[in-house]
Amino acid sequence: MGIANYIKEIGRGHEGARSLDPEQAADLMGQVLDGQASDLEVGAFALAMRIKGETVDELLGFAQAAEARCQAFDSDRPVVVMPSYNGARRLPNLAPLLAMRLAQEGARVLVHGQPHDPDRVTSAEIFQALGLPPVDGPAGVHERWQRRVPAFVTTGSLSPPLQRLLDVRRVVGLRNSGHTIAKLLKPVNGAPVLRLASHTHPEFGKLMAQFSERSGADLMLLRGTEGEAVADPRRCPKMDTWLGGLWQIDLSCQAQEGVLTELPLLPRQIDAATVAVYIQGVLAGEKPGPAPLERQVGLLMRALARLASRSPRVLRA
Repeated sequence: MGIANYIKEIGRGHEGARSLDPEQAADLMGQVLDGQASDLEVGAFALAMRIKGETVDELLGFAQAAEARCQAFDSDRPVVVMPSYNGARRLPNLAPLLAMRLAQEGARVLVHGQPHDPDRVTSAEIFQALGLPPVDGPAGVHERWQRRVPAFVTTGSLSPPLQRLLDVRRVVGLRNSGHTIAKLLKPVNGAPVLRLASHTHPEFGKLMAQFSERSGADLMLLRGTEGEAVADPRRCPKMDTWLGGLWQIDLSCQAQEGVLTELPLLPRQIDAATVAVYIQGVLAGEKPGPAPLERQVGLLMRALARLASRSPRVLRA
């Protein structure tokens, strides 16, 4: 079968490339994930999409194909799903703190991502330092939820085919559409999924807003802290929340303006062990949590309550 015809459409450069509709995109991604494309074709697909950039239609199709090939966990309550694929290079990675605070407030939290990165401190490493190693099946996920702590699952456990696509980066040296799609997974059955999504460029933020509306998503979008979907501890970013694809004005907030007068108390080192000790101190009430992160926790908990009630008060942008 092959994907050569699709590559001809998307591989004509930034100006000449043609976009795929959702059905074509789902077929293309399905063939890539099912191993029906050659290594050369997969490399060509990765580079072509990197140059062209994804459209909303293509994201919808890619996500549909990826979800069909992803393990899912049953839940009778809404679940916060946090992708964690970037880690930290300069600032402490506080994505695990966000997950732990949400769980402390009673939320079910599922975090997924890569276990290691040679250049960054990953959430998986911090969870490991907190005594919460990755789980790889429903029993492990539900055990963590019963203990009111987050469950971390590696991408390789969720979807081996998607992990293989992510591994193409090691060969070509660039991220590909698989990294975008991994961050849009919602591996939960039976309950609403409130996903966290981040962006670093305004154009991608606009694309994610369009995706949220078109797909009817329950999703919070914010400018990421080194790529992680957690509020910058120094200055609250703009955060937008959609429920059922409709923007929620009272579950969103504007970016903090003005000059910072006070910096939060943060760990001086960013290694996993040091950050884990800091997180434990915040959870125990011995240290103050960053105000922007606490605001994010509050918005997410209110969104979960609204999803649970199934009677959201919706206002459009």
